[in-house]
Amino acid sequence: MTTFLITGAGSGFGKEIALRLAAQGHDVIAGVEIIAQVNALRAEAITRDVDLRVEKLDVTDEGDRLNAFTWDVDVLLNNAGVSEGGSTVDIPAANLRRQFEVNVIGPILLTQGIAKQMVSKKAGKIVFMSSVAGLTVDPFTGAYAGSKHAVEAFADALDQELAEFGITVATVNPGPFLTGFNDTMFETWKTWVDDPSTRLFDYEKLAFPHEQHDPDEVITTTIDVLTGEDTAYRHVLPTSTVDDIRAQTESQWDRTLNDGQRPELVQTAYDITPYTPVNPKS
Repeated sequence: MTTFLITGAGSGFGKEIALRLAAQGHDVIAGVEIIAQVNALRAEAITRDVDLRVEKLDVTDEGDRLNAFTWDVDVLLNNAGVSEGGSTVDIPAANLRRQFEVNVIGPILLTQGIAKQMVSKKAGKIVFMSSVAGLTVDPFTGAYAGSKHAVEAFADALDQELAEFGITVATVNPGPFLTGFNDTMFETWKTWVDDPSTRLFDYEKLAFPHEQHDPDEVITTTIDVLTGEDTAYRHVLPTSTVDDIRAQTESQWDRTLNDGQRPELVQTAYDITPYTPVNPKS
């Protein structure tokens, strides 16, 4: 039986992906960041009548990673991640480092050990929960987008490097989905260790500058990628935005210096209400 390892399964996409895969009868290991999430997810699995193995796996913790290397994993979903909101000129050094430790360094170190085990079996699949932010950038998301651009680079390199060993690689690139992840990104400033008087922006006035979609499309698509129903390399979601994202990336070739005016998305961050869904019901 194929064994799936889902990191960051304590909440959001990862949690639901793990539960639904298990409900389909797959052998699933759900890795969660903190020990308190272990019992909580086990309890939910019991409530939903699914057989789910839950393990503590903080991808930045060497001991947790070494423990994970004792598991026989056939398919790895690197889903664990955090999002640090704020202007690039304001985010404290510790927060910048954590952004990359959690989203890039930890997952890649975990992938190293598991990929080598896959090589020994001449089979395996590695999927990265990337983001549209790995392809484009919004204001106040530079740190997060930077980490996801790095994820895209590592995924692309791994896809080329591991092909001859029977291992496939894919990315899932969600845009704005309403899980709370995007909105809490714009609350991280509350715990910054800095001098607020030096900040360029007043973050009490800013919010995630997009309306957000129902997350089900990400969950179902990712499960299809993990199980082999979907064999594409990249998955920009929602699919209705693919043409727009492609146009944004291609427009970079014709980009000129800014005109000194506040961009539309910066203004939207001031104007929008947090947790705004796409086409909200009246």
